[in-house]
Formats: sequence, structure tokens, C-alpha cells
Amino acid sequence: MSISHQKQVKNYRYYVDSNVGSELTRKTLVLILAGGAGSRLKGLTKWRAKPAVPFGGKYRIIDFALSNCVNSGLRRIGVLTQYKSHSLIRHLQRAWGFMRAEIGEFVEVIPAQQRVAMDWYRGTADAIYQNIDIIRRHAPDNVIVLGGDHIYTMDYSKMLFEHVTSGADLTVGCIEVPKEEARGYGVMSVDEDYHITKFTEKPDEPETIPGKPDTAMASMGIYIFSTAYLYASLIEDAENVQSAHDFGKDIVPASISKCVANAYPFLDSKGEPAYWRDVGTIDSYWKANMELCEIEPELNLYSRGWPIWTYQTQHPPAKFIFDDDEARGQAIDSLVSGGCILSGARVKRSIIFFATEIERGSIVKDSVILPKVNIGENCRITRAVIDKACVIPAGMVIGEDLDEDSKRFHVTESGIVLVTPEMLGQHLYVVDKEKLTA
Repeated sequence: MSISHQKQVKNYRYYVDSNVGSELTRKTLVLILAGGAGSRLKGLTKWRAKPAVPFGGKYRIIDFALSNCVNSGLRRIGVLTQYKSHSLIRHLQRAWGFMRAEIGEFVEVIPAQQRVAMDWYRGTADAIYQNIDIIRRHAPDNVIVLGGDHIYTMDYSKMLFEHVTSGADLTVGCIEVPKEEARGYGVMSVDEDYHITKFTEKPDEPETIPGKPDTAMASMGIYIFSTAYLYASLIEDAENVQSAHDFGKDIVPASISKCVANAYPFLDSKGEPAYWRDVGTIDSYWKANMELCEIEPELNLYSRGWPIWTYQTQHPPAKFIFDDDEARGQAIDSLVSGGCILSGARVKRSIIFFATEIERGSIVKDSVILPKVNIGENCRITRAVIDKACVIPAGMVIGEDLDEDSKRFHVTESGIVLVTPEMLGQHLYVVDKEKLTA
């Protein structure tokens, strides 16, 4: 266990054993940035915002950030939306409407409203700036800003306590990554006390952590600000015509020389880098889902001490039928949700979302099947992501001949095949203009 982690554990024991924790969380506002387009997820975000993309058999991506908040004792939460937000807002209303406003709890949807000017959100910092009057109304001592598009379980109250006790104006949540991987992240250069000395966006030669020559400190996109410093930074940034109005590109680099800015390493109970996944591409999204099929996955969805909350429609238990040698309903090393029927079909190392039906003789391997999909008889699907409500015709083969697949579907560089209803000629969301004019 590192010296830094020993300090965190010692401080947090005091935090738990006192009333400091509840007082801090009550006076903290969380703002979740959930308005990004998520264009790297291709067809999965054509009709939904990235935080609304299904994950893990029954959840939405944003459920992880929200569950972290609730489990951390943070219950004053605003979710900033913009891009194709209808399904996200509907999910928030259904899944997170249990907060009690009369005792100061809420999950509040904050859509882009052009409150300050005629612009939509121009960047992550501008999104917060345009709602600065809402922040003032809640009068928090500290503000936590985080993204709604990563998969992880984290107790934010530990980071909050470290932020306050260290006297920092800004604390950035970071994950330790191998130096070679850090080239794809915003990298924090830190001293031995984890004070940030420099921030570099996707550096060719990342600076490493003191004492760890092969490890760099990558930003998780989680920021804790003292409220006064946040106001000053946002107002100054808004007046800068050269700014991209982004936390990573502008606010954090500008803060290093002006305030006490610390990095907070996200570590597990053993002092090792904790589980955190950026699922911003089809490949990373597929891989993170596949990891859940392992015997002991790093992400524990079954922890009663840290539940992941969501909204789920009511469905009967999953059903597996037929026991013939040529057609046996079975699932191996897989997650199968409620309402699914495997009629003599075989599923291996796959995530099957709710209300999906897989017909006789079909085989699904190493795939992510989103809700309400129907897979006909004698299909073979391998290393694929099948979007919601697709109807796969009988006998279709996906994932075996990538050249042929690329003519109809999206195929990633690593060979994952994305299939959406539009790619199958099933235009679920397109208005029939002839009917409108008939």
C-alpha cells in the first residue's frame, strides 16, 4: 500500500467516525455532464445520448455515475442534457424519481436552455457556466462535476473529504495507467504530494508519477471545485474568446498556476488502480460488456453493499426450452436478463438484454444483444453488438465473414460487428412522409 493510500485510508476512517461526512455531502452539489453526442459509438448513439446507451444486461451507462452518487451519500444532483436526450430524460424520470425533494434530495434534469446567450452548450465548462444561476440557488460549499458516460464504482465522499482537508481549490480524479496507454488521455504531472504541476492533453511522451517510472496519472474527468473558485474560473473562461470552454483543455490547465490543484488517485482496497472503463467506442463498449462474463469480473454487479440502481420494466424470468441434441436452450458464461426466451438456442460468453427471443438452432457467441431483439432460427452471431429491437432473419450469419459484413453493417478495426435496425432495412424511427400527406 502506497504512502498516499495509507493517508487516504487514515483520513477516511476519521471521516466515517465523525459527523463531518454527512455535513460535507449535504453541502455539496453534483453536476453530471450528459449532453455529449458520443459519435464514436456510431449507430448506438444515432437516436440516443451516450449516457442512455444500455450496458450490462439491464442498466444504462449513466446509472453507474448516479449510483455512485447515491451510495456516496450525495443526493443533490443535476444532470445536464443536450444531444438527443428524450430516452435519457425518460429513464431519469422513471429510475431516479424516488428522491425526496422535501428533505433536500433531488435528481434534476437541466437541459440546454440558452439561459445566458443564444448558444447551446459549447463545451463542458460552458455547460456549467450557462447554469451558474442554478448553482447559486442551491448555495453549495463544493461542486462535483463528472461525466455520465464511464463505467466504474467509486465512493466520491472519500475524494470530497480529501479535497476539503487538503485545502484544495480544485481536485481532479485520476486513474493510474501504464505510460504507453496514457497517450490517449489527459495526463496530470504531479509532485510527491500529488499537487498538479502540469496538465497535458494526449501527450506523445507522458510524464510519469514520482517513484513509478512506468505509470502515468490520467484524468477521469471528475472534478471537485470549491464553489467560489468555480464561479471565478467559469466567468473568466466565458470572457476568453480564445477558449474552447472545456474543463480538460482550458479550466484545469489554467488553474494549475492560480490555485491549489491536487490529483486524487482512484485506488482499490489494496492500493492498486481501481476498475474504470471509458466505453466511448464500439470496441471498448463490447470489451467492457464481455468482461462481465468472466468468472470473477473486476466490476461486481452483485455487491449488496454498493448496488447499481436502475429502472427495469416488468418481465417474467428468463426461459430456456428444448433439450434435443441439435437444439438445446442453454447459456454458458453469459448474463441473460428477464423476459428472454432461448428456444433451443445456444448462447456462450454473451450479454442478452431483456425481452430478447432467440429461436431454435441459433448460436450466439461473444456478443452483446440489446433489448427486444428477435433472432430467427439457425442464425450464427459472433463478436457482434446487436442494437435494440433488431429482427435478425432466419439463417443470417454475422461475424464470420467480415468483408461481407462490412457491406451492410459497421465493422470495427478489431472485427466487432455493429448491427442496427436501419442497417437491416428496419427503419423504426423514420417517419413515413407518404402517410403524413395521404
